[in-house]
Amino acid sequence: MSDEGAVRGFLAGIRVGDLCSGVITGVTRSHGAAVVLDGFPSRPLGAIGPLDVPWGGRSRDEALEVGRRITAEVTAVDPDEGEVRLSLAATGHPELWAFLKGLRLGDVLAGTVASIESFGVFVALDDGPAHPVFPGVGFITFPELSWRYFEDPSDVVRVGQRVTCEFLQFDTTNGEARLSLRAMRPDPLREFADRTEAGRVLRGRVTKLVPFGVFVEVADGVEGLVHLSELTVEAVETPDGVVEVGDELTVMVTEVDRERRTVSLSRIRAHVRAHKRVGGE
Repeated sequence: MSDEGAVRGFLAGIRVGDLCSGVITGVTRSHGAAVVLDGFPSRPLGAIGPLDVPWGGRSRDEALEVGRRITAEVTAVDPDEGEVRLSLAATGHPELWAFLKGLRLGDVLAGTVASIESFGVFVALDDGPAHPVFPGVGFITFPELSWRYFEDPSDVVRVGQRVTCEFLQFDTTNGEARLSLRAMRPDPLREFADRTEAGRVLRGRVTKLVPFGVFVEVADGVEGLVHLSELTVEAVETPDGVVEVGDELTVMVTEVDRERRTVSLSRIRAHVRAHKRVGGE
């Protein structure tokens, strides 16, 4: 059997969540480690990423010492690359991993906002163990905070606030539960799409100017884009000088894309329709 065939045959018996043992044979450039797994001594197939070492306590250099025998949990198997990705954090924090692995998509979790960072919001969950490093086991990315546009996450949540969220996935890299706060609220765009067809004329408020057009809030929590080409009949390079944030505009809905979650609007077409009505009268 070829070496590639032997590798594929060996990897075929390994599943995500299995525990694999072996010996660290080298530290990689990314500050992870290569591991020769038990049962396949010819070359290292195991790979520990830089974020997959235990948190706290033992130093990274000690945890990834060449010659150290380790037992780690499998987080991914890649037969094409001939690689088993391993997590020492999983075996280093078994209670946390057991809790996170027991969660299922759609589970509803409650907790308290523990910290608001520049990259997301940590939530200390009511159930399960504390995180050994982060302020909370739960984590909400900014897009999952709200269906509505916001400038600052503190406009949506505050530290100490009680929240109820939907579980999205187990982030094995950081040992945290990815959560969605917005999933617990009605989706305003879906409701808008259900009752609004292309061709409808609406009034809305300009919320933002961008180089290629303006965003207009046409319903509570729903913003649409008026492209420059649909803003005015005169050719302009920017919306500056044509409209300002806060202006009220009459626009026509030209498209509602549920999949991309976008609403396209036209100020020109709304004006054309209004003039036709006046002319018809």
